[in-house]
Parts: sequence; structure tokens; C-alpha cells
Amino acid sequence: MSFPTRLNAAANQVAARLDASLATLPPSAVRDAMGYALKGGKGLRGYLVLEGAALHGVARDHALNAAAAIEAMHAYSLVHDDLPAMDDDDLRRGRPTVHVAWDEPTAILAGDALQALAFELVCAPGQPNGAEMARTLARASGAAGMVLGQALDIAAETAARPLTLDEITALQAGKTGALFEWACTAGPRMADADPEALARYAGALGLAFQIADDILDTEGDASTAGKRLRKDAEAGKATFVSLLGLENARKRAETLIDAACAALEPYGTAAESLRDAARFVISRDR
Repeated sequence: MSFPTRLNAAANQVAARLDASLATLPPSAVRDAMGYALKGGKGLRGYLVLEGAALHGVARDHALNAAAAIEAMHAYSLVHDDLPAMDDDDLRRGRPTVHVAWDEPTAILAGDALQALAFELVCAPGQPNGAEMARTLARASGAAGMVLGQALDIAAETAARPLTLDEITALQAGKTGALFEWACTAGPRMADADPEALARYAGALGLAFQIADDILDTEGDASTAGKRLRKDAEAGKATFVSLLGLENARKRAETLIDAACAALEPYGTAAESLRDAARFVISRDR
């Protein structure tokens, strides 16, 4: 079975868990907007949770809750990032953004509710290490992780000078990398195992993912990517591509993927699905 087929199958399982969770909520425009925001993604973060959990013998039902949680958290971040006060985007995953399809108040509330849903899922009855999973998810998604990265990104838009390579790397370690790390280490954390190898895998993977995004923003097709491209160049913001050049950025991403795969050595051939995920990160077109 090809990797895209396996990724899609896992994404469908996670989507079913999210749909089941939404079905327990009272009908409202907010619930509808939440469901809308969850559709159309690749499901890569959820896949990483499921595969890391499988490596550590975590029950599939528990793994699905954690995978659904990270997809809900990621969707929340996109809904808020697209708002006029943030990136002011009108296209996401090939469809109008939530604040365009509904309105700004509904989008804000849907994002808030998706974040709350993520914590509800990791703390569901019977979930292994629920308190620790919630604590680490809060850390990864908050002012020490994703939110910090977003704040640095916004500040860069009005900075007196473009960011340096080290500054962009630090920014993206929060904005993109923190949720990747949580996804990759969720399995060992639920199993009370050492997350170090998967944390190293995640660090390299998350940075490679962002470099690939910058490459897509430079040479990708908006209709395939499902979002507006060339925004950073139009805004004069520094990116991995603008600082390294297109070919050197591509080489840097390939080196990072090699490092991610090497980090999986303790798992041997059992981690081949995660190696496939790493290779996918720099070969995708959206």
C-alpha cells in the first residue's frame, strides 16, 4: 500500500473520531464551523500520533483520541491564523476560510471550541496519562510553543530588518515544530516510554516541513496547494528560500529528512512508516 493511501486511511479514521465528538455537541453555527474547519487536511499530525502509538503498543482507541486531539488543535490554529487581524487569508484547504464562510465572531468561537475539544479528547475517560498529555499539549500549543511562534511571525512583519536564519529557525520551531513534536512523542508518553528518539525525529521533521512549505510558496500551484501562495515574498518577509536560495533550501530539507530517519534507528524496521512520512514531507505538493 502506498504512503498516500495509508495516510488517507488514517486520516479517515481520525476524521470519524472527530465527527463522533462533534455529534455530541448541541447543533449550532459554531459546531458547523468546527466541522468545516476540520475537513480537507492531510491528517499528517494525526498519522504521526497513530504510528508512534503503534510502536509503543498503545491501544488504537486511545491513539485515535490523541490523533483527533492534535488535528483539532491544528485546525484551531489555522482558523485563528487566517483571521483578518492575523494573516487575513480568504482560502484554506481549497475552500473559503471560516471567517469568510461564516463571519469573524463565529470563526473565533469555532477556533476556541476546537482547542477545548483537543483537551477533552486527551483527557477522555481511560486515556493513558491524560494529565501529562494535556499538560504537554498546552505547553506545545501555548506561549512557549505554537502561539509564541505565531507572535514572532506577526512581529516580523513590522520589524526593522528581515529575520536571520537562526531567528526564522527559532520562530518555526514554535509555530510549526511544537505541534509536530507533540504528535510524534504522544505514543511514548501514553506508554510511559522514553520519547527522546521520536523528539529528535520530530525536530528534524518539523523544520523540513516548514522549508518544504517555503519552497511550495515559491514554486507551488495555488489550486493544488489549496491556499494563497507567494504571500511572504509580497510582504518582503525573510524565509528559508529567500535566505538560502531555492536549491540550498531543498538540500537543507533533504539533509533534515536524513537526520529524521536516522533518529528512528532504535526502532529498526518497525518505524518504516515514519520514514515514509518523513520522505513525504518534502515531496508533497500541498
